[in-house]
Amino acid sequence: MDFISTRTTYEQTGFFSTIILDYLEGKEPLRPFYCHPVTTAGIKASMAQRRKYPTDRTLLVSSLKENYSGAELSDRTKKNIELLASENTFTITTAHQPNIFTGHLYFLYKILHAIRLAESLKREFPENDFVPVYYMGSEDADLDELGHVYVNGTKHAWQTTQTGAVGRMKVDKALVRMLDAIAGEITVLPHGREIIGLMKACYTEGATIEQATFRLVNALFGVYGLVILLPDNPKLKSAFAPVTRKELQEGFSHGLVAETVAAFSQAYKVQAGGRDINLFYLRDDIRERIEKEGDRYTVINSSYSFSEAEILEELNRNPERFSPNVILRPVFQEMILPDIAFIGGGGEIAYWLELKKVFEATNVPFPVLVLRNSFMVVDANQQELARKLGLGVPELFKTEADLLNRLVKRDSKHQLTLSNELEALKQFYEQLGSTAAAIDITLQRHTEVLYKRAHDKLEVLEKKMLRAEKRKFEAQQRQLHKLKQQLFPNANLQERIDNFMPYYARWGKAFIESLYANSLALEQQFVIMESRQ
Repeated sequence: MDFISTRTTYEQTGFFSTIILDYLEGKEPLRPFYCHPVTTAGIKASMAQRRKYPTDRTLLVSSLKENYSGAELSDRTKKNIELLASENTFTITTAHQPNIFTGHLYFLYKILHAIRLAESLKREFPENDFVPVYYMGSEDADLDELGHVYVNGTKHAWQTTQTGAVGRMKVDKALVRMLDAIAGEITVLPHGREIIGLMKACYTEGATIEQATFRLVNALFGVYGLVILLPDNPKLKSAFAPVTRKELQEGFSHGLVAETVAAFSQAYKVQAGGRDINLFYLRDDIRERIEKEGDRYTVINSSYSFSEAEILEELNRNPERFSPNVILRPVFQEMILPDIAFIGGGGEIAYWLELKKVFEATNVPFPVLVLRNSFMVVDANQQELARKLGLGVPELFKTEADLLNRLVKRDSKHQLTLSNELEALKQFYEQLGSTAAAIDITLQRHTEVLYKRAHDKLEVLEKKMLRAEKRKFEAQQRQLHKLKQQLFPNANLQERIDNFMPYYARWGKAFIESLYANSLALEQQFVIMESRQ
């Protein structure tokens, strides 16, 4: 399978926030909120900073070997796990919750970006080794966000009564039925049975979502040496216990984030304000916030309540029951990994920019923040439709209304713009104003009012002419609407809506191989991939 790729800027797509565009451009207002730029020099500085931090590599390697116990381990992944014992090895990390069936396309893009960046840095710094890591955020409890996928425009949602951390939930009959329904849609495609077979082998009834996601990600990306970290682990949580204790006793993170947010420009939208205590209590089928009321620590929506001494003893005995939220999870991640670069989406990068003071308070190194790669995949039929409409694929990022106006103006046999007439009108009234002013200067203002009325009426006429002509282009309008819906489902980027299964069902492993081949390292550009078949 062959794809031709081109690139455009994130700004030209129109789908990225001001804070992300300013971050990519390195604008001055954001520089106080991160440590290193997205450059080779920034990576080098991050490595130097990281070397000073005492990562517990023995704990990390033993935890990873425990994760992979009984799993099929590729030679490259096995080697990468062993390499992590060396002080000359660093990680390139991306993180994501265990969305069922991987959720959206960008799940793949993040992981492949980590892999490509690790390979690129090995060429740049051959004396070091770089390991791509997928950190699984399996403690997330937002099933509304994690429990659905879109396949060919249809939303499939997991109907389960399970609660608590999604990673600890189990594959049940409802999820199996959901996969069967999806199979009915995609097994007609060339590689449909292959991908459904893999999904069913991973999502077996009784397995946890964490286990199923681990199997699938390992099956898809183990060949590239990806290492999967499962942080819902008592030993890793024990290493994080000093920060957990600090948060319980001081509630230190909330005030630091509030200070940072107050320093942000008004142009930027705040991502994650956090809470007084940025920890959850994780036990059985609950993951609920810990709140302090007077001298008691309570777990909301539960009967659990602790004094300070009791909750510190609970932390000492059961560190795995304390789960960092969005504010502290990055610190946990960077504490246990020898990380130099974190790859995240626009929303992730935006909230990481709020966390520098939190990292400083815990003396944990702040990594280079790399915006994950983005792709738009265009098949041959979509390319042909764009060609018939006389549009280049990059032009399709413009709104449907803008594209239709351009198409009609380009192809109409009639004059649809009144620019010449508007210019002539302007000149006429300027002359008229001079003539009237020579008689009485107060008449000049009167002619200006007359010009404004005439100008507005001509502009209204121009719009009516365009609307009337559009009616003659109904076929092209339908084709354009169809194309935009396919490439921008729900008026959004493919990667934020579509699941990967239909793409794999169509192109097989070649789809992932092509994404890998076209993934960028530090270039920070949007990639358009056009299929040749």
